[in-house]
This record gives sequence, structure tokens and C-alpha cells, in this order.
Amino acid sequence: MIIERELSLRDVRAIAIGAGILGTGGGGNPYLGRLWLEKEMKARGAGPRIIAVEDVPDDAFVCGLSGMGAPTVGIEKLPETEEFVNVVRALEDHIGQQMAALIIGEIGGSNSMRPLVCGLQMGLPIVDGDGMGRAFPELQMDTFIIGGVSASPMALTDSWGNAVLFPNIDSPFRAEAYARALTIQMGGRAALAMPLMTGLQMKNTIIRDTLSLARRIGELVLQTRESHDDPSEAVAALCNGRVLFRGKITDVNRRTTTGFARGEVKLAAFGSANDTMRIVFQNENLVAWHNEEIVCTVPDLICVLNLEDGEPVSTELLRYGLRVSVLGLPAARELKTPEALTIVGPAAFGYDMPFHPLPGHLL
Repeated sequence: MIIERELSLRDVRAIAIGAGILGTGGGGNPYLGRLWLEKEMKARGAGPRIIAVEDVPDDAFVCGLSGMGAPTVGIEKLPETEEFVNVVRALEDHIGQQMAALIIGEIGGSNSMRPLVCGLQMGLPIVDGDGMGRAFPELQMDTFIIGGVSASPMALTDSWGNAVLFPNIDSPFRAEAYARALTIQMGGRAALAMPLMTGLQMKNTIIRDTLSLARRIGELVLQTRESHDDPSEAVAALCNGRVLFRGKITDVNRRTTTGFARGEVKLAAFGSANDTMRIVFQNENLVAWHNEEIVCTVPDLICVLNLEDGEPVSTELLRYGLRVSVLGLPAARELKTPEALTIVGPAAFGYDMPFHPLPGHLL
């Protein structure tokens, strides 16, 4: 018997906060995703239905769903109402079967919300889990692809109703290159459906219960606001991490290029201009230096939170003068295997440095 749980508006508010934190600066603006989902829920008088990983039949078809493109574009170019439905339909038409459920491609940021919207629109449940336990900038950087699931067939749609299907691609890296080029032509943002999997393949490769984790993180932040406690310390404790830095943003160098938001943010501690932190990002925060000593690297999570209320600060919203705390959270254990680190470790982003994992695991 499949047990479903329907999300409430309170759940959605909490998930948006928690997913924004797990997004490590990327994944799209969670506030915009939350507004879209709340509008759909109020119009339909119901919330998205969530099911456990084990409730998906082994022989059923499921697909990952996310937005592709630069976060700096996503805050200005919003998705059309049926954009994500169209991309799922493109895959269904190709295989001649309907999906049994939808998978969150990445739990980080607004990409946690978009599958929930699509599931509500299509009447499909959403599986409690994803392929990253955070957000990553490139589509091959998930546990599905790392675990051997094919990147094709893959579909993308734009805001004008155009759909492009790739029935076969010889490698996930070529899939990323082709999809990135197409996304730029689609206006810098597109809806992406991939990978297509059976329930059994999904069970063997997914990171479980990350939607529930996002909700718990968000609920904790909301509770600390009400009790006037420190949200940064509370989130770090829940996720087995630590607070790396507290201070003020002193400089932001950000540009949108090759389909990504790339750049660097610099911070100074309160009362000491000589106590500094520097973080580089490619949509998501990748490496943090405290006084030029490396303190956290991808795939571990580098999360920037508003100091006062614990609200996540995504890379497209970083600005001079903002008072923040920086958290280091350990990645899910599935991202720390030797196979995974070749795809999501520092070297995969061009940084010649070893990965020194934070102790523990996210889940």
C-alpha cells in the first residue's frame, strides 16, 4: 500500500527556506518557486503528494525534473505555467508510457519547488529524495548519472512552448554541453527532464529523504525566528556542520557567462578588516578560504545565510554590505565516494586542490 503525504502551505514555506540553504547559493531563487507553488495550491485547493522511495514499483517509469540555466537569468525570466508539464510530456510521448512519479533533480533552491508544481499540475506524486542532496551547476553531477543511469533520452522546453528531445547521447558530459548550448538559445533558462529511470534504477541511485530534510531545516529556521535564537548554529547542528564565518560582504564580482553565474564574494568579520573570507562560485558556492586558508570545498556545502533571520542568500542576490553567516555542511555520503569525487570534487571545477571532507554526513 502506497502511503502519500500532502504538503501544506506551512510545509512549502519551510521547504523553500531549507532548500535555499541546501542549494549552496544555486538552484534558482526559492522564494519565486514558493510563490508559484502556493498560487497553484490555492487555485486547486490541494497540495503536492509526496511518496517514499520504496513506494515506487520497480518496473515503473520516473524522471528527474529541474530548471537549467543561470540563476541571474531565472530571477528575471520566469517559467510559463505549463513549461515543466510540456517537458515531461515530451519524454512520455517518446517512450509511449506515462510517468508513475516525478523526481526532484536537485533539492537545492527553486529546483525543489518546480517538480512539486509539475506534480500538482499533472496529478503525479513526488518522490522524497533527489540526486544531489544540494545543488550543482552541471547535469552530470548527480548520483543517478554517477550510478550508471543514462543521460538520454533527455528533453528540454522553453517558455515559448518549443520542445527538443535527445533520444540518444553518448556521454553525460556531451549531454551537458548540448543542453547548455540549447539553454542559452532558449533565453538562458529552460525546463529539463532527465534522467529517465525505472523505479529500481531510482532506488539504487537516489539520495533518500532530502525533501523531508529541507522541510526540517526550514521549520527549524522558522522556530528560531520565533524564539530569537541563532538560526545559523541551529541549522549547523541539525546538519552535522559548523559555522565557518560571520561578517559583512565587502565585494562581489559576478558575471553571467557560458550559461552560468560565475564569480567571487569577499567578506570581512565584524570589527576586524584583517579577518576575511573569500568564496568562489559557479551558480553554487564551491570553495571557501578563511584568511586564505581553505576551510571548505565542494561537494561539502557552503551556505550563506542572512545573519538576522537565517534566510538563505543565493549567489545572484549577494550584495555589498549584507550581514551574513557562512555555514559548512558535510555532503551526503553518496557524493564522497571516489567515483563521485571525480565528477563533483574540486578538480571537476578546475581547482587544483584535494577534497578534505568535513566530518560526518548530511543525512
